[in-house]
Amino acid sequence: MAEKKALIIAAPNAELTGSGPGLDKLLKKAALFTSYTAGDAIDGAVEESAITHLQAAETEAAVEKGVSLGLINLGTADAAALDAALVAVLEGADRKTVIAVAAKNGLALYGAGINGKAGKLERPASAKDIVPTLAYIADFAITGDCTGAILYQALKSPNLKLEEIGKLKEALVRMEGALARDNREPWDKHDCA
Repeated sequence: MAEKKALIIAAPNAELTGSGPGLDKLLKKAALFTSYTAGDAIDGAVEESAITHLQAAETEAAVEKGVSLGLINLGTADAAALDAALVAVLEGADRKTVIAVAAKNGLALYGAGINGKAGKLERPASAKDIVPTLAYIADFAITGDCTGAILYQALKSPNLKLEEIGKLKEALVRMEGALARDNREPWDKHDCA
């Protein structure tokens, strides 16, 4: 399976309003939590060594290297700076990347595993919910100090992990059947055999 990646853009002074190429693309296919309580998204939920601190322009290189959890802290940036950062991040991310944008007036989740048609969601969300949700999608380890909840309402499927396990079990059954028949044809075509 391809390696999944997660990126958090922290923009505590910017708002998810206005217009620009980055904001428009994000808001078109994001699940947006407007009842959002800002704070420290990491807050001990993952080991500090698991976080890769990035600049928006470094996104593509980090995604290619396989960063599991990247944090882009925009500090005091306004909506225009957030839009510029979003352009770089959205261009640098691949289809296996999930992106969380934590702003002053909301939380937007975008990318792999996120329901792009969810639109605005009524469920209250807080900063501590970001890491567990991203970890659920992108498969990285969290600590026992993680107190947030998974934002299932934003997901394409609340049973995402069960579906992944089901697909893996089906593939295992097919592989075992092929090995029992001494027929490796589907796997002979790939270098992973």
